[in-house]
Amino acid sequence: MSNLLLITIKSNGQQMYSGNLVMSCDNSDETGPSPAFLYACNGLQPSCQAYLIFRTQPVYNTIINISKLLSVDPAQLAHINKIKNFNKKMPLNKELIIPVTCSCLGQYYQANTSFVIPTKQDTYFIIANSTFEGLTTCDSLIKNNIYKPDGLYPGYELQVPLRCACPTRDQTTAKIKYLLTYLITWKDTFEKVSKRFKVSSQDLALANGFSVVNDTGIYPFTTLIVPLSTQPLTSMTITLGQKRSFSKKSILIGTVLGSFLAIICCSLAGFLLWKSNRVKVELVLPKDIRLGIASVDQVLKIYKFEELEEATDGFSLENRLSASVYKGSLKGQMVVIKQMGANAPKEVKILQKINHFNLIGLYGVCEHDGCCYLVYEFMENGSLKEWLEDKTNQESHTWNNRIRIALDVAKGLQYLHNFANPAYVHKDINSSNILLTKDLRAKISKFGLARLTDKEQSGVLSIRCSFESKGYLAPEYLEFGCVTTETDVYAFGVVLLELITGKRAVYEPEDDDDEEDVMLSEEVMLSEEVISCMCDEKCAKDKVSCLIDPRLQARHPLGFVIDQSELALRMIKLSLGCLEPEPSRRLSMNKIVSTLMMIQRDAHNSENHDIEF
Repeated sequence: MSNLLLITIKSNGQQMYSGNLVMSCDNSDETGPSPAFLYACNGLQPSCQAYLIFRTQPVYNTIINISKLLSVDPAQLAHINKIKNFNKKMPLNKELIIPVTCSCLGQYYQANTSFVIPTKQDTYFIIANSTFEGLTTCDSLIKNNIYKPDGLYPGYELQVPLRCACPTRDQTTAKIKYLLTYLITWKDTFEKVSKRFKVSSQDLALANGFSVVNDTGIYPFTTLIVPLSTQPLTSMTITLGQKRSFSKKSILIGTVLGSFLAIICCSLAGFLLWKSNRVKVELVLPKDIRLGIASVDQVLKIYKFEELEEATDGFSLENRLSASVYKGSLKGQMVVIKQMGANAPKEVKILQKINHFNLIGLYGVCEHDGCCYLVYEFMENGSLKEWLEDKTNQESHTWNNRIRIALDVAKGLQYLHNFANPAYVHKDINSSNILLTKDLRAKISKFGLARLTDKEQSGVLSIRCSFESKGYLAPEYLEFGCVTTETDVYAFGVVLLELITGKRAVYEPEDDDDEEDVMLSEEVMLSEEVISCMCDEKCAKDKVSCLIDPRLQARHPLGFVIDQSELALRMIKLSLGCLEPEPSRRLSMNKIVSTLMMIQRDAHNSENHDIEF
């Protein structure tokens, strides 16, 4: 450690090189940002375009699998790496350029993704340094997740912050536009890395906090920041272990023979492919959808209507979920098939550009008799609205479940607002459009009303929404038709109140004597009495008990009721922060996610403490 400090400099102009600190999991950042975690927020901008280098490995050796692992757009990933086939396996250790949106969250820059633990052998260290190839760290994984290092089990989902950074003021002045995170290998030196990426060795050293070029100070399995004046090119990447010792004559002969054989093979293969797929080519989809999936035909499958009929038993009533939605089985996999109208092309175009665990997955499309059918992943527990209304399922209605659902929705919106490329406003967030898996993981659906967040796209819209959304609409949208990311934040605040109270956000009379169908705007959302006493902790704790869903009442094994008013109060305060009438005063999704993660951690620790007691 002392030797490292001798050859590095502390400067606001560079990121500090981590050295072998990342080889342990017990570092601390209580006194300030530490390179053992991520790169510090010292850039000119809070968010920027950044790049990572990822090397293919077993399982993660196709565009599809890598895009899911790193939560990037597969079409964008394929384009920047000049790869046409999304599902074709690439050679091992082939370097790929990964474009990410890098944002400052707290004291560190990061690009966010998630990872479901596959085996019981996986640890934070293995996941950071093997699965993610040093693009995250053991310490940052521990800090960003509620699970203890000895409490990881298959099926647990981890939040993974990836190492990235934005140019500093000095770097921006020096015409540096992008920073690339590069994992050092055994034979790497400053000279080799700088030569590949066309930067000087001195600039590379300075960008990583070194005062001089010193190759003895860098170690394999650690990362360097590479400053770039232009976007990285595929010519800068290599495949590790690939032999390149061919003579010029061999290359010339091989090229000529290979080209000749390739022409013959491609001609023959093209003819056979045309003949075998003639029926597929003749399948006519609406023009907008054809254009929308033209670049991702390897991702979205084009189904025949007969396949959907067979999957749903002829669209039988037994498989009907709602007016135009059916469940079915395609090759043993449960799916949802939805007949779409005018919003189908827009939904297809959006869903084929985004990739996140907390957003519904679209498998394919079908056109028949002028109607468009979309095939989605199946969500066993239906909508959040249905789940909250189910009075029989008492055991699953716990604070931990509801906080996790809220966090899932928040992460989905955080991705849409900050990390999707392009970024979107969902515009139709409500409990009917939030779907739950069998493990009660939440995913946002229904993107037909979504719109870009670009400044040139913002402005006044005509008021357009479903009846279900009326209780979720922000004041500025109702009054002026203005749509921004704050519009989604407001709707999320209403969803939070539904999770806390167990009541509906929209008045839907089923029975004149049914007192449960009460608008939240009357009982909770705009309750001046509750809002006015938020600053008085004693008053607030006395008031929250009447707001909490009775099913959330927890009993200790010894029989007494556990006081959870403080937890509920924190959730209510968070929801009120989302429901500020003035859009500029509402919380950002980044702040909401970080707050919910802290609440989740404290609730988890509290539950364990009560059980131990």
